[in-house]
Amino acid sequence: MTISSEHSAELRAAARGLERRRFLTLSGAAATLAFTVGLPGTASASAPALAPGKVTSDPFTLGVASGDPQPNSALLWTRLAPQPLVADGGLPPARIPVAWEIASDERFRRIVRRGDDWAHPEFGHSLHVDVPGLAPDREYYYRFRVGSWVSPAGRTRTAPAPGAPVRSMTFATVSCQRYDQGYYTAYRHLAQENVDAVFHTGDYLYEYAVNSAGGTRAYTDRVLPDAVNRETATLEDYRVRYGLYKSDPDLIAAHAAHPFVVTWDDHEVENNYAGGIPENSVPPEEFLLRRAAAYRAYWENMPLRRPQFPQGPDMSLYRRFGWGRLAQFDVLDTRQYRTNQANGDGWKPPSAESEAESMTLPGLDQERWLIDGWARSNAQWNIASQQVVFSRRASADGSANLSMDSWDGYPASRRRVLDGWKRGLPRQGRSGKELMVLTGDVHVAYGFDIHDDPADPASEILGTEVVATSITSGGNGSAQPSNWAGYHARNPHLKFYNGLRGYVLVNLGATAAEIDWKTVSHVSTPGGTLVTAGSFVTQAGSPGLVAR
Repeated sequence: MTISSEHSAELRAAARGLERRRFLTLSGAAATLAFTVGLPGTASASAPALAPGKVTSDPFTLGVASGDPQPNSALLWTRLAPQPLVADGGLPPARIPVAWEIASDERFRRIVRRGDDWAHPEFGHSLHVDVPGLAPDREYYYRFRVGSWVSPAGRTRTAPAPGAPVRSMTFATVSCQRYDQGYYTAYRHLAQENVDAVFHTGDYLYEYAVNSAGGTRAYTDRVLPDAVNRETATLEDYRVRYGLYKSDPDLIAAHAAHPFVVTWDDHEVENNYAGGIPENSVPPEEFLLRRAAAYRAYWENMPLRRPQFPQGPDMSLYRRFGWGRLAQFDVLDTRQYRTNQANGDGWKPPSAESEAESMTLPGLDQERWLIDGWARSNAQWNIASQQVVFSRRASADGSANLSMDSWDGYPASRRRVLDGWKRGLPRQGRSGKELMVLTGDVHVAYGFDIHDDPADPASEILGTEVVATSITSGGNGSAQPSNWAGYHARNPHLKFYNGLRGYVLVNLGATAAEIDWKTVSHVSTPGGTLVTAGSFVTQAGSPGLVAR
């Protein structure tokens, strides 16, 4: 096998010394497999078959999911794991036949497609079934079967046909779900919402150790294993951590209810990494091996198609899809290709380093891809789903400090993106093409007007930034954090700020987008209540958030 990656020399060197490194518990051969094996159907995926009757415990403990709606196909996901907190899921190193079916009704009386696939041990016994031949703009239901075991049913939908007139679309956006900092109450509520899709902007998983009581969850009815009480570094570690997160019943319910469109931020690998540069000083080959393991586990556990399958420490995650003529969605990756944070990261004053033209957050290729896509777009709403705060965020303490990890730390990159957006606007005024940016990362909810000059609130408003608070990260939070007044005073383009946990609902229409920030009362114990903390509208042709 060969490693198809610009990092192949470093990875091979790392693999030769694998057994001498503490952070890799796999054997050298197994660890090499973790970042070199190809997709199922290749010679590398050739484990012996296991009869489905040999699976004696429920293999669907992680539920089901769907993702990335297309007009004529649906991507269906599950991962077999009778024991989700064990690296192999409690299954032998054998491929297992799995039947699937998709229907137009909840009771599965009208089956429209069915088939069989293999769950391979090389891929954590995960399945990514891309079902073709479906009708556009339809709701479908799906399920899997292994022997006598039948999965929970999931609901998904297809996108409208390209260019189709669409009156409205409703989606949710979520982020940041650190398991040990609270219960996934927001997901329980989100599962009951009527939305077409859920956009996850990253930090689906955190690398930090989780103690035996589940941290803030303070379990008294279970004891979590030592396997989760360490920072993730190996493929085994990441698989177990996904097993912990994805076995949460509220997350399972949300995935079953709605198709998800996912992207990552930093914690799926390591806090604040930048491209191939880790947070801490470790040899580059060690970090790239960790990144390879993390990317592999991410693909195994997310409803993603084959083009997103990683090649070693590289994974093509940014992608685009449409919702008729109403919306174009550009899903970005601002971690894998970025230049290193300036000024040693953190909150620092701008400098020649941070303002250099060479600084890029998405990477120059992705910048061009985004701008070219906007230029070609005929959609009313052009929505970028990405990770870190796009708008300028002046420090509440009155200092000149800005976040070096966000777009404030990469102003030249932001300038190129905004200029590219303006070049793609219709010549006859700006009506007919609207900009919206979806963001996570910061564990609070913000609503920003996006200005042509991010530092000048008198400059033209180009669009809207919708920042989703976390699902749990940061604990309960508060409606008005201590810096609430200071942020509003120093950031007049900040129209909404709330520090509780929750999600955002966005209803797109031809003339306006309605945005509701939903928050839960608490996450430290189950049962938090849901309220609408803020409701705003931005009008087509006249961008800017207005309370409603």
